[in-house]
Amino acid sequence: QVQLVESGGGLVQAGGSLRLSCAASGRTISNSAMAWFRQTPGKEREFVAAFSWSGYNTYYSDSVKGRFTISRDNTKNTVYLQMNSLKPEDTAVYYCALSSGRLFYSMYADYHNYDYWGQGTQVTVSS
Repeated sequence: QVQLVESGGGLVQAGGSLRLSCAASGRTISNSAMAWFRQTPGKEREFVAAFSWSGYNTYYSDSVKGRFTISRDNTKNTVYLQMNSLKPEDTAVYYCALSSGRLFYSMYADYHNYDYWGQGTQVTVSS
């Protein structure tokens, strides 16, 4: 059984940084597409960043490109999201997701293509 556990969320001032972690169990992340999404009340889950299933490619939404970095440690079976220059509009619950399929290009940004989800971690950015 695959489990994803996020941590690292919290309250930070605008311009600050946070690093989220997603520890996976039950499946190795080294051959899995992994992604971060975020969601605010009343809105659909929004794509943030992803690692391709091969591990060679990363994808970012335009809203976080240049500020956020997705990385992973295969030895720890953990994915990270380093968030810098945070803005109040980054406030959301952040979710880690894993896809057991081989995704391509725009498929990474569609939350329907992910099979497993973490419980989410709240990130609040104050102005």
